[in-house]
Amino acid sequence: MNSNNLGTFRILFIVKGILTFLLSLLFIAYAGFGWFFMNFTTLENEPDVAFNPGIIFVIFGGIGLLFCIAFGILNLLVAKYLKETRHYQFIFVVAILNCITGVLGILLGVFTIIELQKPEIKALFEKK
Repeated sequence: MNSNNLGTFRILFIVKGILTFLLSLLFIAYAGFGWFFMNFTTLENEPDVAFNPGIIFVIFGGIGLLFCIAFGILNLLVAKYLKETRHYQFIFVVAILNCITGVLGILLGVFTIIELQKPEIKALFEKK
């Protein structure tokens, strides 16, 4: 009988990956907001403004978008590796990284680390 929770954690990592991809839509809107300010505001005629503030929105939106896409891919890879019971260290590192992404990430990361520390789970990963 299979008494581990790897299947449950696999589903939770898929959900976390999808939610992270959905969060990237917010950063796309943020960058679009900055692009709107860069192109449709007339700050060139103002001598007091040193630069266009829309650039800051585009930069932060782009960085956030890249972060969300990368983190979503990592979460989906963890779900794949949990199913295959491979790459123990990779799963462990991504579980630690999940702890910096809010309450859902903290819960998922901590409980994944606890599950990975069980001797029977370590034995499953060492078989392959």
